[in-house]
Order: sequence, then C-alpha cells, then structure tokens
Amino acid sequence: MSENVLEVKDIKTFFYTAKGIVRAVDGVSISVRKGETVGIAGESGCGKSTLAYSIIRLVPPPGRITGGEVFFMGKDVLKLSEEDFRKEVRWKGISMIFQGAMNALNPVYKVGDQIAEPLILHKGLSKTEAYKRAYELLQIVGIDPRRANNYPHELSGGMKQRVMIAMALSLNPSLVIADEPTTALDVVIQAQIMNLLKNLKKELGISIILITHDLALIAEISDKVAIMYAGKIVEYGLSEQIYDNPLHPYTKGLVLSVPRLRGELRELAWIPGAPPDLRQPPPGCRFHPRCNVKIPLCIKEEPPLIEVEPSHYVACWLYSSGSR
Repeated sequence: MSENVLEVKDIKTFFYTAKGIVRAVDGVSISVRKGETVGIAGESGCGKSTLAYSIIRLVPPPGRITGGEVFFMGKDVLKLSEEDFRKEVRWKGISMIFQGAMNALNPVYKVGDQIAEPLILHKGLSKTEAYKRAYELLQIVGIDPRRANNYPHELSGGMKQRVMIAMALSLNPSLVIADEPTTALDVVIQAQIMNLLKNLKKELGISIILITHDLALIAEISDKVAIMYAGKIVEYGLSEQIYDNPLHPYTKGLVLSVPRLRGELRELAWIPGAPPDLRQPPPGCRFHPRCNVKIPLCIKEEPPLIEVEPSHYVACWLYSSGSR
C-alpha cells in the first residue's frame, strides 16, 4: 500500500432546516490508501453516513457541502460539475453499498436488471453483455447466477445485501464505501458478509471505507479506525492502536462496552448521557458534558486533533501541551 486513493480535508456538511443549521459533519479529514480498509465508528447520529454521502456527493436536501476538499486519485472531485462527477467518479471510481438493502433495491425490477443497468449506461454494453457480467458478479458474491431473474422480495436479507455488493463492484471501482452493510442481519449472515468483504479486498485489491457502530465488526477487517462523535473525528489511528491503547474518553467507553470472549473478566462500561443537538453543539470539546475526566479547558476551547504517536491522533486536551 502506498499512494492515497482518497484524501478528505476538512470537509463540512451542514443541513439547513427550519429549526436551525445542523452541523452533521464539521471539519473531518481522513485518507485511504490503495488496498486499505478504514473503519468509521460512532453512535447513531454522529455523522458517519453523512460523511459517506459527502464523499460520493449524494447529500440529500436540505444538506449542503459547505467547505473542505475531497481528492480522489489526486483530483479534487468537489470542483467537478455534477455531470462530470457522475460520468468520471461515481460508481466507476467510488461506489457505495447503501444501508438497508431491503430499501435500496427497486422492488419492481429484477435484480439482474438492477446490476446490469450501470453497465449499460456507463460502459455502453448491450443488454446481453451486461447480463453476462451480472451473472459473473452474482457468482463472485456467492449467489447462484440464476437468481438474476428474481425480484428483491424473493431473496433473503443476506442475499439482498450480496446483490448490493455485486452492484457496487459492477464498474470495478477503486474505492467501495460500505455503510452499515450488516444492518438487520443475523450474526451468521453478518459473518458471511464480512468474510466476503475481506476476500474481495484480498482478491481485487480494492480500498474500503466501512461505516458501522459495531466496533467488533470493524476489528475484523479494518487497517485504520476513525472514531466520530458529534460531527467530528475524536480519535484516528491504526486498528491495533485504537483497540489496544484507546486514548480519548469516548473511545475508551466504546471499547470497554464491547464484551470480551477471552482474557480477564471485566465489568462492561457505559457512557452516560446522550449525543448533543448538532444545531447547538456545546462549546469547547463536544464530548465534555458526558466526560468524567474533563478539565476546565475542555469546556472553553475545542481541542485540536494531534499526533500522540506515529499514525495515532486524538482530539483531547488531556494529551495536548495546551492543557499543561
């Protein structure tokens, strides 16, 4: 792994509602290298999915990207017109496995037609050629190609999710964003989907952004992990750094809330309170109302994201020289 496939710099995405401006993503920066998997974790409503939609430029109204840069293969794709982005980047370069396959698939079209459609529109294949490729993609994700003639309601939840993965791979993208790919699936199917993603990463060399609130799933596949809270990244580092040496109080709470199958027995932790209203986020560190180790500076000033060891970053005044 060497060059960055994706580099997001200080991206800001706000929703302009009648009740105020929701700062869903507020100054987030991440990078993804070739063949690398970056996991993004955090509570519901922290901005994970909005970050994904910002990268692929599908933020629903009344949301708008208000600042920052998104470099894909060295090109700032936010400067492209919508038409050029659709033709050059979306699905060809960056594709997405949407959250909730049951709702993402069109119920009145056969799954083969839905996989073949981007091949016809983007690559100019004939329907026969596109269907041949659709059969191959279904086989890659472990589905009998004859299922191409089925409608979504004729498939199980796990099969629908595999169809979504096949659609995401249809144009051979360099980067796949998987937004909660195991939502509403039982643990056996979850394991199958995660094993499929790991195999695809190994065989095809694709880069993956895995978005979930389940830290155990991220541990299975991710090289790096970003922890989001209230629209910001509070900790970012190699997977082993985050799990073996969590630094931010929020990250510690998340890691300690996951049951362990091996090692010493310990009491499960929990994080009191609830995430803040992003129309009026608290001053200073956004986590301070729920933090049990906060200092006076946490309430007044927002901590910068600093490197505390090679490749390990944390936004907490407890680790910043400004607090000493």
